[in-house]
Amino acid sequence: MSVATLRSEPPVPDAATAVHDVTTTHGAAAIGFARDGSTCRLARLYQRDPLRVLFPDVPAGEIPTAVLVTTSGGLVGGDRLGVSVSVGDGAEAMVFGQAAEKVYRSAGSTSRIAVELSVARDGWLEWLPQETILFEGARLARWTRIDIAPGGRALAGEILVFGRIAGGERFSRGFLHDAWEIRRDGRLAWAEALHLEDDIMDTFADPACFGGAAAYATAVYADDEPQRRLDLARSLLAAGDGLRAGATVVNGMLVARWLGRDAADLRRAFGDFWAGFRAAAGGKRPALPRLWYV
Repeated sequence: MSVATLRSEPPVPDAATAVHDVTTTHGAAAIGFARDGSTCRLARLYQRDPLRVLFPDVPAGEIPTAVLVTTSGGLVGGDRLGVSVSVGDGAEAMVFGQAAEKVYRSAGSTSRIAVELSVARDGWLEWLPQETILFEGARLARWTRIDIAPGGRALAGEILVFGRIAGGERFSRGFLHDAWEIRRDGRLAWAEALHLEDDIMDTFADPACFGGAAAYATAVYADDEPQRRLDLARSLLAAGDGLRAGATVVNGMLVARWLGRDAADLRRAFGDFWAGFRAAAGGKRPALPRLWYV
């Protein structure tokens, strides 16, 4: 058993590498947004099964939105997905998954997801997560890399659920390596890797680790002065019986985290935080897309 949360520079494959030379399911999606005068438009789109990209109608005044769909219904051992999203100078966009990503039990092979996000000068990108549900015996390695130019802003997150909780199943054995790397103006600003392996129930029970939590979430925000958003972030955090949350600024990155014994409560608190934060920090609507709640 091992668990580690590291501020280091993990090896991060690119999205193209993540989907080549495999014999199981492999999908890719590449989406680019650009500003054209006073409007933002889709500038690039590539998709390969089982990844599909939808573009729902959005309310007046809302930013362009892309929805990722995994048509296979989840990942099994050895599956690979690669996603890249770019936002050009002054452009704005939100990208999120249509539903929770399910990672099923593996007979030995590891599923891999590579995510590459880039935000050009004065751009705004929201990478809004749905839950990643880790079934008992699942094996997942995921890398998320974000490159942000001066003046660019990014709000990105993840939600992990450790098992099919409603069915009484916990993620007690398996493998998870979830690594993040964020660069500002080409320089590494924040890197972290969560590593869980083999028999991990003691790690979930340990008060110095997950403290009995069944779900875990992170939101990170980058702009040129994130410290001025810290009080805002803390004011939006919800905590209570079975739910813990906190926020801080690390090396110019605002980081908020949640641990919850109930995955639904954690999701609700995460969504409320995101809606409030995007409104106050980015001048967006204080709401999330209806599809996120389906």
